[in-house]
Amino acid sequence: MAETRPVQNRPALPPLRDVIARHGLNASKALGQNFLLDEQLLDRIAAIPGPLKDAPAFEVGPGPGGLTRAILRAGANLVAVERDDRCLPALAELTDAFPGQLRVISGDAMQVDALAEAGQGAHIIANLPYNVGTPLLVGWLSADWSPLPWWNSLTLMFQMEVAERIVAKPGTDHYGRLAVLSQWRSDARIAMKVHRSAFTPPPKVMSAVVHITPKPAPEGVQLKFLERLTAAAFGQRRKMLRQSLKGLPGALEALESLDIDPQRRAETVSVEEFVAIARILSA
Repeated sequence: MAETRPVQNRPALPPLRDVIARHGLNASKALGQNFLLDEQLLDRIAAIPGPLKDAPAFEVGPGPGGLTRAILRAGANLVAVERDDRCLPALAELTDAFPGQLRVISGDAMQVDALAEAGQGAHIIANLPYNVGTPLLVGWLSADWSPLPWWNSLTLMFQMEVAERIVAKPGTDHYGRLAVLSQWRSDARIAMKVHRSAFTPPPKVMSAVVHITPKPAPEGVQLKFLERLTAAAFGQRRKMLRQSLKGLPGALEALESLDIDPQRRAETVSVEEFVAIARILSA
């Protein structure tokens, strides 16, 4: 009888629950770990960036390797950074199962140079540990844009509240600095909502996958001025702009030149208006 061979990019792998049990990988609360085990769901997440065949990809916090499997099945060349040494033997099994496709770095993603490790044009795909998700996102959004950043797309799992802050529109409770940073030179959307019951252990809150794609930055705007502007405006978000921005040199004059009412509050100011103000401050 002929030997049954695994479908290409789909080698026979043990169930994730078996991998977790065999390696004793109880999720670490201190590391913000919540594992996803539904392989169909994981394949859907890996499909969000589009075709990954032979594309560079970067993953943070792979844990036992659930999303890692899905990214590898999609054909990506993946670099994964894992801080929890307990997970390394499980990830080594995936390195063997997908020859030449996976390189695992043992370390803290906050300290790793993702561009140097993953390379230009990488898709960043991760079920981010909750305690470092926002700082990592801000770092990637603050990358050099010339005319685009080094990464091709971001497909990231966040707590629902953080996801809503990333995609928020003016006039909503979630709209703030993170929305402006995410949207002034990128398109951000919630690609998928994920119920808490999909995780092991279930977190206390719902989650969502956010997909972010970069676009050319508006001309004449320096990030540092946009950051100063939004820090001042949203630092006192319930105050009128004439109060919150009075300590920022040139800001009130910029409002006047743009015919923006200084009695408005920060949450009513659109991303495009913040960009226009920052452009004047950058001049």
